[in-house]
Amino acid sequence: MMLEYYDSLTAFLKTQGVQLLRGLLVLVIGFFLVHWVLKLYDKRKKRVPIEATVWKFIDNLIRIVLYAIVILTAANAMGIPMTSVVTMIASAGVAISLAMQGALSNVVGGFLLLILQPVRVDEYVKIGDLEGTIQKVGVFYTELVTPDNRLISMPNSGMTNTAIVNFSRNGKRRMELKVSVSYSADIREVKAILARAISGKPAVLEEPEPSIQFSACADSSLDFIIRVWAKNADYWPLYYELTESVKLALDEAGIEIPYPQMDVHIQTSQLDMPGKQ
Repeated sequence: MMLEYYDSLTAFLKTQGVQLLRGLLVLVIGFFLVHWVLKLYDKRKKRVPIEATVWKFIDNLIRIVLYAIVILTAANAMGIPMTSVVTMIASAGVAISLAMQGALSNVVGGFLLLILQPVRVDEYVKIGDLEGTIQKVGVFYTELVTPDNRLISMPNSGMTNTAIVNFSRNGKRRMELKVSVSYSADIREVKAILARAISGKPAVLEEPEPSIQFSACADSSLDFIIRVWAKNADYWPLYYELTESVKLALDEAGIEIPYPQMDVHIQTSQLDMPGKQ
């Protein structure tokens, strides 16, 4: 009995054991080579000027592909038929894709965002009803920090189907301020006052040149539009500064900023007048 067990164990070690040892050897050597390749890749990639978020996505993709190659090669060295492995992977891929349709669409969306780069880290954007600074473009989600410091994670699949307004990409923005004054004000005087209010502001760019236009005769006011250009970093501080300067300048000149009003005229018929029958 012991002799038969020993003979069967010996036969197993001569056949399956050798293949198992060969597979383990391939696995160890393959992991070592992958580690060496990744270290060499980390040194080389610093010479290519690509955004850090894109590098992170490429790093993960390369790591997954290399380890998958090593594992498949080790399985082949162990004598596992590759047709069975490929069939199993294909079946698992179909099942996983059906169960994770949303996640896979986010991955595809993240890949498109990283390649096309409609947004980058530290850019101020508006996506749908959300507005803020991009903090991270990930594989599944993109993180946005709102002006009141809320962190919002947006699915990448939704971003690829939504209009994205990028305020930072061009370096400067045009600002528009609407100013309404009373009908009793002189148009030329108001334009001169507004010009003095915006002059001398370092944040106002000289090119394109600022403009002040009389825009409309509204129901209760004369409307003017101030248009100036500013760098992205100066936009909001300048907006509040100009709003205050315009109001103070109009107050000093005694020009009224009207509020909506309606004049009602009542006509009395002769039948309603006293003494009339």
